[in-house]
Amino acid sequence: MTRQDAAWEAAEAAAEALAPEADQFASVDVAGFGEALRSVLTRAARQPADLAAATLRYWTSLARIGPVAAARWLGAEAEPPVPVGADKRFADRSWNDNPGFFALRQAYLAGIQLAGDIRAAGAGEAVADAKAGLAADFLLDALAPTNFLLTNPAAIKRAMETGGASLAAGASHFVDDLLRNGGRPRQVDTSHFTIGENMAATPGRVVFRNDLMELIQYAPQTPKVRTVPMLASPPWINKYYIMDLAPGRSFIEWAVQHERTVFAISYRNPDASMRDVTLDDYLIHGPREALDVITEITGSPKIDITGLCLGGALTGMLAAYFARTGDDRIGSITLLNTMLDYSQPGVLGTFTDEKTVARLEHEMAEKGYLEGSQMAGAFDLLRANDLIFSYVVSGWLMGQDPPAFDLLAWNADSTRLPAAMHSFYLRSLYVHNELARGKLELAGQQLSLGDVKNDTYVVGAVNDHIVPWLTSYRATSLLGGDVRYVLSSGGHVAGIVNPPGPKPWYETADSNPADGARWQAAATRQAGSWWEDWTRWSKARAGNLVRPPSMGSSQNPAVGDAPGDYVLG
Repeated sequence: MTRQDAAWEAAEAAAEALAPEADQFASVDVAGFGEALRSVLTRAARQPADLAAATLRYWTSLARIGPVAAARWLGAEAEPPVPVGADKRFADRSWNDNPGFFALRQAYLAGIQLAGDIRAAGAGEAVADAKAGLAADFLLDALAPTNFLLTNPAAIKRAMETGGASLAAGASHFVDDLLRNGGRPRQVDTSHFTIGENMAATPGRVVFRNDLMELIQYAPQTPKVRTVPMLASPPWINKYYIMDLAPGRSFIEWAVQHERTVFAISYRNPDASMRDVTLDDYLIHGPREALDVITEITGSPKIDITGLCLGGALTGMLAAYFARTGDDRIGSITLLNTMLDYSQPGVLGTFTDEKTVARLEHEMAEKGYLEGSQMAGAFDLLRANDLIFSYVVSGWLMGQDPPAFDLLAWNADSTRLPAAMHSFYLRSLYVHNELARGKLELAGQQLSLGDVKNDTYVVGAVNDHIVPWLTSYRATSLLGGDVRYVLSSGGHVAGIVNPPGPKPWYETADSNPADGARWQAAATRQAGSWWEDWTRWSKARAGNLVRPPSMGSSQNPAVGDAPGDYVLG
């Protein structure tokens, strides 16, 4: 593997840890990690027998490391005192072949084992235990010997091979990151990407604009199109163009090239003037108003909607709202890595306990919004090996330039969140799970997902830690219509940016049992991208082929080229 390939692989691993939903949480202090860690240690101190056993195990492991390292150096077969799992940080052969590095790795693993034993002894409160685990994992990740030059054999070899040039380059990167990137290693070289040129580049026109969003209509790329147009409903946590990432990696481009008339919402990046914007406003002045414009331009009585993560949740809310108000304009629905049941939200549940939400509300009250860069930095800490320390090694120790990777460039283009909307969203969905329970009220209607009878295509991603796929699978029992569930390769973001190629796969099954594990046991794996399966499914519901509609109309004329103005804010 070349160094460039290794850097790209690291970027792909980091991309798996990123997500639109990830940017909604603030600083680690707000989440109370330190407080949680102290509470676990306090409880552990009340278990002296467990602490004594953990300490004995640790010192026993340390005592065995030296003899085992010597035996292995002399060619004898000897099992490591602490079990060694797969860990790409220790891929260099020196960690097994060199007795010094072997012993160092074993001592580090023994420390991890000790920390785990202490946490187990102090367990007793679910939220605090989870937060303490994240805090301890970060500290242990930071202390990994691979993060330091003299204890990283790969970095030492690189320095020798380059005659010290890698050290000079790494020092330059360190100083630049210290001065210009808040002291964090740079994840991506964004200089290669320009919005409207090689990102968010599918040709189209802005055909509507209000104070909340712009509506883009994409130019047809086939002689005829299906009669039913499609609306892309993105999250407003991060910018919409994750759905139009880059030529060849754009889901919107793919849909346009497969005979669909596609519209997409591009939300405005909130500032203090939007502090009082509510989730009701996003529902009414986002997708509902977009449907009004699409109906006027195309004349179609039905419009399909494809929603991504929070945009998917809003799509579910809109469909339930329409069911209550008697509006039947929505055709088929596609939900991509979307959470409708928030009872088991995965790692994000660590940030949505009552105390943390109250702290976030206090912080948002001062500015009127939550800052995107602040939130993104906090989320980096949750996947520190992928999002921080892999770049400490590659950039600061190895002297490698950050990769030019489109997913990471998109993630760096962060957005803010209006205070009123964000507070309501966290409390109503994460804290109280009102949508799944049929208790959520928006725009004067109490919403029930069971009222949604539309055919729905639901995609989950097997490595998604933001919307765990078993959580997204619960849509199959919440929605009242026919649901096709598809499990894709990749994570929360790479599972969506999933064009056909040699790597992707997806799983499907003929029925949806209540338990997701039973569904997977009966599922069949297919080589290729879910994009292809979705195209077959959606075309069967999208009507006949006709001439493309006009770009805009006299009532809703085009006001500029895609990707518009809001995406640049």
